[in-house]
Formats: sequence, C-alpha cells, structure tokens
Amino acid sequence: MTDSRPIGIFDSGVGGLTVLNQLKKQLPYEQMIYVGDTARVPYGNKSQQLIQQYSQEISEFLISKNCKMIIVACNTASSLSLEYLRSKHSLPIEGVIEAGVEEAIKETTNNQIGVLGTHSTIQSGAYEIKLKEYQSNIHVTNQACPLFVPLAEEGWVEGEIPENIARVYLKPLIDSKVDSVILGCTHYPILKRTIYNVLPKDVKLVDSGEAVSQKVIQILSEKELMAPSDAYGHLECFVTDLPSQFSKVAKRFVDFSIDKVKTIELHSS
Repeated sequence: MTDSRPIGIFDSGVGGLTVLNQLKKQLPYEQMIYVGDTARVPYGNKSQQLIQQYSQEISEFLISKNCKMIIVACNTASSLSLEYLRSKHSLPIEGVIEAGVEEAIKETTNNQIGVLGTHSTIQSGAYEIKLKEYQSNIHVTNQACPLFVPLAEEGWVEGEIPENIARVYLKPLIDSKVDSVILGCTHYPILKRTIYNVLPKDVKLVDSGEAVSQKVIQILSEKELMAPSDAYGHLECFVTDLPSQFSKVAKRFVDFSIDKVKTIELHSS
C-alpha cells in the first residue's frame, strides 16, 4: 500500500528547515508541508502550557491539510508538547529529541555524551533525562550555546568569529572527553563544519535532522504510509508572520529553493 498524503513539519521559526532539508533528501517523492510560527518565535521563553497550545494549533492546521504524519522539528516543542500532542491525535507524531538520543547511544563507546542546545533546552534537561532512560550509566555534559542561533540566521557559520565562539562553548565537552555530541537545536547543523573543526577528530556529531529522517522512513514503512516512489514531492511552506524574511533566511538552511511562502493565522478549535 502507498499513501500520497503530505508529511507535516513544524517549528517556531526557521531552525526546523534543517530537518526538512534532510527529509527532502531522504524522501524526495513525499509531499511535505512546513509551518514556521514566526509571529511567536522563540518558544524557549514561553510556558509549557503556551507551547502546548501553539503546538496544538499548528497540529490542527496540519491535520486540516490532510497530513498523514507530523514532525515536531523544534527541540523546545519536542520536550514540552510531544506527549501532549500524541495524547490528542491518532496519527504518528515524532519529535527531534528521541531520534537524536537513540543515535547518540548507538555511537558512543565511552558513555560520555555532550549535548549542545539553547538555554531553554539545556535547562529543561530533556536530552539528559531521555539519555539516562535509555542507559543509566551515561555521563552527559550539557552546554548552552545561545550565540549559535543568531550566527546561523545571519550566515556567519565559518571563519574566525564563529570558531572562537565555538572554542569557548565546546571546551567543557572536550575536557569531559565526550565521544558523541548531540546538536540539540535545529539551527546548529548550519555550524557543523565549524563545530567539527574545534572538536577532536574522533568525536561523532549527531544531527537530529538526519536521525529523525531515518526514524520517519522506518515509521512510514511499518505503517504502509510511504508515497509511491515515482510521485512528485511537492512542498508547501506557511508562516504566521514575515514571509519575505523567512524566505531570505531559509536559503541558508536548505539545498533547494522555496518559491512561495504563505501567511496563515492559527486558532485552537
């Protein structure tokens, strides 16, 4: 059986485009709908109740567009609203945290794992909690990297300035002798090369977008939801504000052109 309905992906802004980019590479024949909640970004300084409300509004919109699956391509929403959304809806809903954690557990050989994220993601402890659920003897070194997001959005991803900032952020991970590092923010893959340059050469970087893509393929296959392999993978992008700014920044996050971005208003039913 095949299923041509679209996959829905959402984030508070542009960061989730790194997840979309990986999904488009792995599943070029799938239709996809991306929603960036640019009117209410960032989610990191909002309450759990508000983030659940926003996530529910976006999920309802994606379900109204006949999506067969939803990807929560935002670390904050994944940590604070994923289980809430799963309790409300019957379609498959995946976040970025579980897939990244599973991949890091597979990769580590010394049980020393680093997590890079925004202040809100690090303070939530979401990655550390999930890592220790899988393996209690894991040692986690958490590091907030707040300057990585503006660097990614401004396109300052290589050179002396981002590398010097990365050296400061990554020193605690190097000192802890981590052998795997989770990029716990969807903006961070944009800085992957700079992060590689600073970390020891044998450290594995775990890109949640890549990990989620593999998980999505597995779920679509198991549930017989794959689109026909000869289908055309159409993409629609929606934002809640500033579509032109979104289009401008999006070029730095994806390997394809985003031709038209539509503006939507979101409401709870």
